[in-house]
Amino acid sequence: MKSLLSPVLSRPTTMFVCRRYGILSTVKNLNSAQTMNPMSKVSSFRCSTVPNHNQIRVLNSEASGSSSGSGEVHVIVGPMFAGKTTTLLKRIKSERSNGRSVAILKSDKDTRYGLDSIVTHDGDRLPCWPLANLSSFKQRCGPEAYSKLEVIGIDEAQFFEDLYDFCKEVADHDGKIVIVAGLDGDYLRRSFGSVLDVIPIADSVTKLTARCELCGERASFTLRKTEETRTELIAGAEVYMPVCRKHYVSGQVVKEAARSVLESQKVECSSIL
Repeated sequence: MKSLLSPVLSRPTTMFVCRRYGILSTVKNLNSAQTMNPMSKVSSFRCSTVPNHNQIRVLNSEASGSSSGSGEVHVIVGPMFAGKTTTLLKRIKSERSNGRSVAILKSDKDTRYGLDSIVTHDGDRLPCWPLANLSSFKQRCGPEAYSKLEVIGIDEAQFFEDLYDFCKEVADHDGKIVIVAGLDGDYLRRSFGSVLDVIPIADSVTKLTARCELCGERASFTLRKTEETRTELIAGAEVYMPVCRKHYVSGQVVKEAARSVLESQKVECSSIL
C-alpha cells in the first residue's frame, strides 16, 4: 500500500485562531516582554501557516483527539492550460513543507502522463492515487493512515461523480482540508461534472484564466479543435486550445460553417451515386 503521509510539525507564528472559543488574537511584537500567547489558556493545538494567507488554521485538539469541524474545502477552476494542476501542486507542496500529511487523488481515466502521477503541462509531477471513484479512497488508504491524513488534493475533479459527497464527508465529518482542481465548463461552456456543485460548501473558490492562443488576451474558455462531440475526451493541445470570448464565439461559427459545407458535399456525392 502506497502512503503519501508525512509527520505533522508545529511552528510558532504571530497569529492564532482558536475554533473552540472563537478567538482571533494577533501578537505584533514578539520581542516585547509583555507578549502573551493566547493559546496558553487552552489545551495544546497544532497549528501551521496557511499558504498565501495571514491567518492560522487549527487542525485539531490534541487533548480531545478529534478534528471534527475543522475541515475546509478549496476549489480551483478554469479552462484548460490555465495552470490548475500547477496551482494544486504548489498548494500541496506548501502544506507538506508546513508539516502536514498530504495525499493527491486523480481519476484513473487520465493516463496521459502515466497512471500513478499527477503531472502539469510543464512537466512538474508528484505521485498520486488513481481512483475510479473517491468513495474507495478510505478503504484503499487504510483506517490508520487515513486518520493521520490532513490534506487531500483532487486533480481532474470533473471526472468524479461522487465529488460533492466526498468533499462534504471528509471536510464536515473527518476534519480534512480538501483542495479540488478541475474544469468548471466543457468545450460547449456547460457545467462539467460535479465541480460547480462543490462551490456552496467551499471555503474559497479560485477562477484561473489562460492566454488566448489566437490573440494573447485573457482566455476563460476551452475550444475543441476536432468535430468529436463526446463530453469526456481526454487530450491535450492536439485537441484543445484556450481562447478568449471573442475567439470562442468566432471559432464555433467557423466550425459550424465547415460542418455545413461537409454535410452538403456528402449530400451531393450521395445524389450523384
